[in-house]
Amino acid sequence: MLRITIPATELWDESKEEFVTAAKEVNLQLEHSLVSLSKWESKWCKAFLNPKLEKTYEETIDYIKCMTITQNVDSSVYDRLTKSNIDAINAYIDSPMTATTFSNYNNKGPSKEIITAELIYYWMISFNIPMECQKWHLNKLLTLIRVCDIKNTPPKKMSRREVINRYASLNAARKKQMNSTG
Repeated sequence: MLRITIPATELWDESKEEFVTAAKEVNLQLEHSLVSLSKWESKWCKAFLNPKLEKTYEETIDYIKCMTITQNVDSSVYDRLTKSNIDAINAYIDSPMTATTFSNYNNKGPSKEIITAELIYYWMISFNIPMECQKWHLNKLLTLIRVCDIKNTPPKKMSRREVINRYASLNAARKKQMNSTG
């Protein structure tokens, strides 16, 4: 969960010659989850995770609204988001939220399949992932799905050439580590 503070807005009152608070400071709690993704895709009828489609400013602000778990937030609050608020939200969305990493060995490359909320729900059902996980950070959920896929896929037998290359690279790494010539 991300907590951000949208600062108060002050205006100059010329008659009183003083600053007047036009809008109070607001604290928001945001969650980048499958739930927020599904809400956004239901409204806009397009895939949020499609890297080929640029989002408009209106679509981006609306996704932040879908991420908001703070109750009864006035819509005008989102007009006061600062650059640092937007940067913090983008950093939060891009964060992996897990220590799990994947090696490039035996990597098939990026899929050309467009990922939508329904596809992610399908994967959750296929791998028997509990529905409570739909509230997890989306990147953490996608990592879990990838781990389930890897663990459920039988290992691919390496060709003779791949075995030779793999052993050669392991031996070269060991020689370098031990400062040895063989």
